[in-house]
Amino acid sequence: MKEAAALDLRLTYGLLDLDEPAFAGLSVEAVLTQAEADGFSGVNVTYPFKQAIIPLLNDLSEDAQRLGAVNTVVFGAKGRVGHNTDWFGFAKGFRRGLPGAALNRAVQLGAGGAGAAIAYALLDMGVQHLAIFDIDADRASDLVLAMKSLFGEARVSVGADKREAMALADGVINATPVGMAKYPGSPLPVDLLRPSHWVAEVVYFPLETELLKAARAIGCRTVDGGGMAVFQAAKAFELFTGVAPDTKRMMSRFMSTTDEVVAKPVDAHSL
Repeated sequence: MKEAAALDLRLTYGLLDLDEPAFAGLSVEAVLTQAEADGFSGVNVTYPFKQAIIPLLNDLSEDAQRLGAVNTVVFGAKGRVGHNTDWFGFAKGFRRGLPGAALNRAVQLGAGGAGAAIAYALLDMGVQHLAIFDIDADRASDLVLAMKSLFGEARVSVGADKREAMALADGVINATPVGMAKYPGSPLPVDLLRPSHWVAEVVYFPLETELLKAARAIGCRTVDGGGMAVFQAAKAFELFTGVAPDTKRMMSRFMSTTDEVVAKPVDAHSL
Protein backbone atom coordinates (compact mmCIF):
# COMPACT_ATOMS: atom_id res chain seq x y z
CA MET A 1 0.00 0.00 0.00
CA LYS A 2 1.49 3.29 -1.09
CA GLU A 3 -0.10 5.33 1.70
CA ALA A 4 1.24 2.90 4.30
CA ALA A 5 4.72 3.20 2.80
CA ALA A 6 4.46 7.00 2.87
CA LEU A 7 3.71 6.72 6.60
CA ASP A 8 6.59 4.25 7.16
CA LEU A 9 4.18 1.41 7.90
CA ARG A 10 4.86 -2.09 6.58
CA LEU A 11 1.50 -3.49 5.58
CA THR A 12 0.10 -6.09 3.20
CA TYR A 13 -3.20 -5.48 1.42
CA GLY A 14 -4.35 -8.41 -0.70
CA LEU A 15 -7.24 -9.43 -2.92
CA LEU A 16 -9.74 -11.99 -1.68
CA ASP A 17 -12.01 -12.44 -4.67
CA LEU A 18 -14.63 -15.17 -4.51
CA ASP A 19 -14.89 -15.02 -8.31
CA GLU A 20 -11.29 -16.17 -8.68
CA PRO A 21 -10.41 -19.90 -9.14
CA ALA A 22 -8.30 -19.87 -5.97
CA PHE A 23 -11.48 -19.31 -3.93
CA ALA A 24 -13.78 -21.57 -5.94
CA GLY A 25 -16.32 -23.30 -3.73
CA LEU A 26 -15.39 -21.36 -0.60
CA SER A 27 -18.01 -19.56 1.46
CA VAL A 28 -17.71 -16.03 2.80
CA GLU A 29 -17.34 -17.52 6.27
CA ALA A 30 -14.46 -19.76 5.17
CA VAL A 31 -12.58 -16.87 3.57
CA LEU A 32 -13.17 -14.64 6.60
CA THR A 33 -11.92 -17.38 8.94
CA GLN A 34 -8.81 -17.92 6.83
CA ALA A 35 -7.98 -14.20 6.72
CA GLU A 36 -8.24 -14.03 10.49
CA ALA A 37 -6.11 -17.16 10.93
CA ASP A 38 -3.48 -15.73 8.59
CA GLY A 39 -2.99 -12.80 10.95
CA PHE A 40 -4.58 -9.98 8.99
CA SER A 41 -5.80 -6.95 10.94
CA GLY A 42 -9.13 -7.07 9.15
CA VAL A 43 -10.90 -6.95 5.81
CA ASN A 44 -12.90 -4.52 3.76
CA VAL A 45 -16.30 -5.71 2.59
CA THR A 46 -18.03 -4.75 -0.62
CA TYR A 47 -21.04 -5.64 -2.79
CA PRO A 48 -22.79 -8.04 -2.39
CA PHE A 49 -21.66 -9.05 1.13
CA LYS A 50 -22.22 -5.94 3.29
CA GLN A 51 -25.30 -7.33 4.99
CA ALA A 52 -24.72 -11.07 4.60
CA ILE A 53 -21.51 -10.88 6.63
CA ILE A 54 -23.17 -9.54 9.80
CA PRO A 55 -24.16 -12.94 11.29
CA LEU A 56 -20.48 -13.96 11.05
CA LEU A 57 -19.29 -11.14 13.33
CA ASN A 58 -18.92 -10.86 17.11
CA ASP A 59 -19.86 -7.22 17.47
CA LEU A 60 -20.86 -4.11 15.53
CA SER A 61 -19.94 -0.47 15.88
CA GLU A 62 -22.81 1.92 16.59
CA ASP A 63 -22.90 3.08 12.97
CA ALA A 64 -22.88 -0.45 11.57
CA GLN A 65 -25.63 -1.49 13.97
CA ARG A 66 -27.81 1.46 13.00
CA LEU A 67 -27.25 0.85 9.31
CA GLY A 68 -27.44 -2.93 9.25
CA ALA A 69 -24.48 -2.97 6.86
CA VAL A 70 -20.74 -3.49 7.24
CA ASN A 71 -17.91 -2.50 4.94
CA THR A 72 -14.98 -2.96 7.33
CA VAL A 73 -14.23 -5.80 9.75
CA VAL A 74 -11.46 -5.42 12.33
CA PHE A 75 -9.97 -8.51 13.98
CA GLY A 76 -8.90 -7.99 17.59
CA ALA A 77 -9.40 -8.75 21.24
CA LYS A 78 -13.19 -8.42 20.85
CA GLY A 79 -13.22 -10.84 17.93
CA ARG A 80 -14.59 -9.73 14.58
CA VAL A 81 -16.01 -6.23 14.89
CA GLY A 82 -17.97 -4.77 11.98
CA HIS A 83 -17.83 -1.07 11.11
CA ASN A 84 -19.39 1.10 8.44
CA THR A 85 -17.20 3.80 6.92
CA ASP A 86 -19.28 4.09 3.73
CA TRP A 87 -21.64 6.71 5.16
CA PHE A 88 -18.71 8.85 6.34
CA GLY A 89 -16.96 8.47 2.98
CA PHE A 90 -20.07 9.40 1.01
CA ALA A 91 -20.82 12.45 3.17
CA LYS A 92 -17.27 13.75 2.90
CA GLY A 93 -17.12 13.14 -0.84
CA PHE A 94 -20.53 14.76 -1.37
CA ARG A 95 -19.62 17.92 0.56
CA ARG A 96 -16.32 18.12 -1.28
CA GLY A 97 -17.87 17.66 -4.73
CA LEU A 98 -21.18 19.48 -4.32
CA PRO A 99 -20.67 22.31 -1.84
CA GLY A 100 -23.86 24.22 -1.12
CA ALA A 101 -26.11 21.69 -2.86
CA ALA A 102 -29.81 22.09 -2.10
CA LEU A 103 -30.97 19.38 0.29
CA ASN A 104 -34.71 19.85 0.49
CA ARG A 105 -35.77 16.73 -1.42
CA ALA A 106 -33.68 13.93 -2.91
CA VAL A 107 -34.21 10.65 -4.72
CA GLN A 108 -32.11 7.61 -3.88
CA LEU A 109 -31.83 4.61 -6.18
CA GLY A 110 -30.90 1.44 -4.31
CA ALA A 111 -31.56 0.19 -0.79
CA GLY A 112 -28.86 -2.43 -0.35
CA GLY A 113 -25.76 -2.27 1.83
CA ALA A 114 -24.38 0.86 0.19
CA GLY A 115 -27.88 2.33 0.05
CA ALA A 116 -28.28 2.04 3.81
CA ALA A 117 -25.08 4.00 4.39
CA ILE A 118 -26.00 6.66 1.86
CA ALA A 119 -29.52 7.16 3.19
CA TYR A 120 -28.05 7.59 6.67
CA ALA A 121 -25.47 10.07 5.37
CA LEU A 122 -28.00 12.12 3.40
CA LEU A 123 -30.44 12.41 6.28
CA ASP A 124 -27.59 13.18 8.68
CA MET A 125 -26.44 15.95 6.29
CA GLY A 126 -29.90 17.51 6.40
CA VAL A 127 -31.94 16.20 3.47
CA GLN A 128 -35.51 17.05 4.47
CA HIS A 129 -37.19 14.30 2.47
CA LEU A 130 -35.60 11.27 0.86
CA ALA A 131 -37.55 9.01 -1.52
CA ILE A 132 -35.90 5.58 -1.77
CA PHE A 133 -36.43 3.31 -4.78
CA ASP A 134 -35.32 -0.30 -5.14
CA ILE A 135 -36.31 -3.17 -7.41
CA ASP A 136 -36.88 -5.17 -4.21
CA ALA A 137 -39.90 -3.50 -2.58
CA ASP A 138 -39.34 -5.25 0.75
CA ARG A 139 -35.74 -4.09 0.90
CA ALA A 140 -36.78 -0.50 0.25
CA SER A 141 -39.47 -0.74 2.95
CA ASP A 142 -37.03 -2.19 5.47
CA LEU A 143 -34.53 0.60 4.87
CA VAL A 144 -37.21 3.28 5.10
CA LEU A 145 -38.45 1.87 8.41
CA ALA A 146 -34.89 1.81 9.76
CA MET A 147 -34.28 5.43 8.73
CA LYS A 148 -37.64 6.56 10.13
CA SER A 149 -36.64 5.14 13.50
CA LEU A 150 -33.51 7.30 13.43
CA PHE A 151 -34.68 10.48 11.70
CA GLY A 152 -38.47 10.62 12.01
CA GLU A 153 -41.52 9.62 10.00
CA ALA A 154 -41.71 12.65 7.73
CA ARG A 155 -38.19 12.65 6.31
CA VAL A 156 -38.05 9.40 4.33
CA SER A 157 -40.43 7.30 2.26
CA VAL A 158 -40.52 4.44 -0.21
CA GLY A 159 -40.49 5.88 -3.71
CA ALA A 160 -43.58 5.18 -5.79
CA ASP A 161 -43.21 7.10 -9.06
CA LYS A 162 -39.76 8.11 -10.31
CA ARG A 163 -41.07 10.76 -12.70
CA GLU A 164 -43.07 12.47 -9.98
CA ALA A 165 -40.26 12.16 -7.43
CA MET A 166 -37.67 13.59 -9.82
CA ALA A 167 -39.95 16.51 -10.69
CA LEU A 168 -39.89 17.53 -7.01
CA ALA A 169 -36.28 16.61 -6.21
CA ASP A 170 -33.17 18.75 -5.89
CA GLY A 171 -31.01 15.78 -6.79
CA VAL A 172 -30.59 12.04 -7.21
CA ILE A 173 -28.12 9.49 -5.87
CA ASN A 174 -27.28 6.18 -7.51
CA ALA A 175 -26.62 3.61 -4.78
CA THR A 176 -27.01 0.59 -7.07
CA PRO A 177 -24.29 -1.33 -8.95
CA VAL A 178 -25.82 -0.23 -12.27
CA GLY A 179 -23.16 1.79 -14.05
CA MET A 180 -20.26 -0.42 -12.98
CA ALA A 181 -18.14 -1.86 -15.77
CA LYS A 182 -19.80 -5.25 -15.35
CA TYR A 183 -23.31 -3.77 -14.91
CA PRO A 184 -23.49 -1.12 -17.67
CA GLY A 185 -26.42 1.20 -18.12
CA SER A 186 -28.23 3.89 -16.19
CA PRO A 187 -30.36 3.16 -13.11
CA LEU A 188 -32.64 6.08 -14.03
CA PRO A 189 -34.27 7.08 -17.33
CA VAL A 190 -32.06 10.02 -18.25
CA ASP A 191 -35.00 11.98 -19.63
CA LEU A 192 -36.07 12.53 -16.02
CA LEU A 193 -33.00 14.71 -15.41
CA ARG A 194 -33.13 18.49 -15.67
CA PRO A 195 -30.24 20.97 -15.47
CA SER A 196 -31.17 22.11 -11.95
CA HIS A 197 -30.62 18.61 -10.53
CA TRP A 198 -27.44 17.52 -8.82
CA VAL A 199 -26.44 13.91 -9.44
CA ALA A 200 -24.26 11.78 -7.14
CA GLU A 201 -22.74 8.35 -7.81
CA VAL A 202 -21.29 5.62 -5.64
CA VAL A 203 -19.85 3.75 -8.62
CA TYR A 204 -16.19 4.62 -9.14
CA PHE A 205 -15.18 2.27 -11.96
CA PRO A 206 -15.71 3.85 -14.34
CA LEU A 207 -15.64 7.30 -12.76
CA GLU A 208 -17.91 8.62 -15.50
CA THR A 209 -20.94 6.35 -15.54
CA GLU A 210 -23.68 6.59 -18.13
CA LEU A 211 -25.82 8.46 -15.59
CA LEU A 212 -23.12 11.04 -14.89
CA LYS A 213 -22.33 11.46 -18.57
CA ALA A 214 -25.98 12.20 -19.36
CA ALA A 215 -26.27 14.54 -16.38
CA ARG A 216 -23.17 16.53 -17.31
CA ALA A 217 -24.36 16.78 -20.90
CA ILE A 218 -27.39 18.82 -19.81
CA GLY A 219 -25.54 20.91 -17.23
CA CYS A 220 -26.27 19.13 -13.93
CA ARG A 221 -23.82 19.48 -11.06
CA THR A 222 -22.35 16.04 -10.43
CA VAL A 223 -20.10 14.15 -8.07
CA ASP A 224 -18.58 10.78 -8.96
CA GLY A 225 -17.90 7.86 -6.66
CA GLY A 226 -14.19 8.61 -6.25
CA GLY A 227 -14.58 10.71 -3.12
CA MET A 228 -16.62 8.06 -1.34
CA ALA A 229 -14.11 5.38 -2.36
CA VAL A 230 -11.15 7.34 -1.00
CA PHE A 231 -12.68 8.68 2.21
CA GLN A 232 -14.26 5.40 3.28
CA ALA A 233 -10.92 3.71 2.62
CA ALA A 234 -9.09 6.33 4.66
CA LYS A 235 -11.38 5.73 7.62
CA ALA A 236 -10.94 1.96 7.29
CA PHE A 237 -7.15 2.43 7.13
CA GLU A 238 -7.32 4.27 10.44
CA LEU A 239 -9.41 1.49 11.98
CA PHE A 240 -6.89 -1.13 10.86
CA THR A 241 -3.74 0.74 11.87
CA GLY A 242 -4.65 3.41 14.42
CA VAL A 243 -2.95 5.93 12.13
CA ALA A 244 -4.81 8.66 10.20
CA PRO A 245 -3.72 8.71 6.54
CA ASP A 246 -3.19 11.79 4.36
CA THR A 247 -6.48 11.97 2.43
CA LYS A 248 -5.23 14.63 0.02
CA ARG A 249 -2.37 12.36 -0.97
CA MET A 250 -4.73 9.39 -1.26
CA MET A 251 -7.11 11.33 -3.48
CA SER A 252 -4.32 12.53 -5.72
CA ARG A 253 -3.01 8.99 -6.08
CA PHE A 254 -6.50 7.61 -6.73
CA MET A 255 -7.18 10.11 -9.49
CA SER A 256 -3.82 9.40 -11.14
CA THR A 257 -4.36 5.64 -11.15
CA THR A 258 -8.09 5.40 -11.86
CA ASP A 259 -7.48 3.70 -15.18
CA GLU A 260 -5.87 0.81 -13.31
CA VAL A 261 -8.74 0.26 -10.86
CA VAL A 262 -10.54 -3.06 -11.34
CA ALA A 263 -14.02 -3.34 -9.90
CA LYS A 264 -14.82 -6.74 -8.43
CA PRO A 265 -17.72 -8.15 -6.42
CA VAL A 266 -14.99 -8.75 -3.80
CA ASP A 267 -12.47 -5.97 -3.55
CA ALA A 268 -8.83 -5.66 -2.49
CA HIS A 269 -8.32 -7.45 0.83
CA SER A 270 -12.07 -7.55 1.10
CA LEU A 271 -15.18 -9.64 1.16
